[in-house]
Amino acid sequence: MTPNKFSRLTQRGLAIVGQGVLIIIAVATIFAVFQAIMHIWQARAISIGDLLLLFLYLEVMSMLNHYLGTGNLPVRYPLYIGIIALARFLVLDIHELDAWRMFALSSSILLIALAILVVRYGHVRFPYNDDVDTHSKQ
Repeated sequence: MTPNKFSRLTQRGLAIVGQGVLIIIAVATIFAVFQAIMHIWQARAISIGDLLLLFLYLEVMSMLNHYLGTGNLPVRYPLYIGIIALARFLVLDIHELDAWRMFALSSSILLIALAILVVRYGHVRFPYNDDVDTHSKQ
């Protein structure tokens, strides 16, 4: 089935809106990096929470760069971001966490790491092609 004129126009419009949102995310991330650096500069101290926050921003920028360069987004990138965010939360709030919450956060990090291994194994073991001609299978 070939897309009609309305479908192509809608796809183009959604692509333009998507690119605009990506630009907004990139600019906001860069602004947040500068804010974090200014916070470090004013405090005249670097904490592990600050470093993890900068790594979080770095992963977001890396994800955006990969998406803009290839047009696809591997599911691993949001999983990496999730691990860093959970690790930052664990480090910053360790004094206020009871044993069960600490165990839950650590288990969550472990589960996400295992999910990354499963996704990576599946990608290597069962590669997929985006250019598969689906019409030839019908």
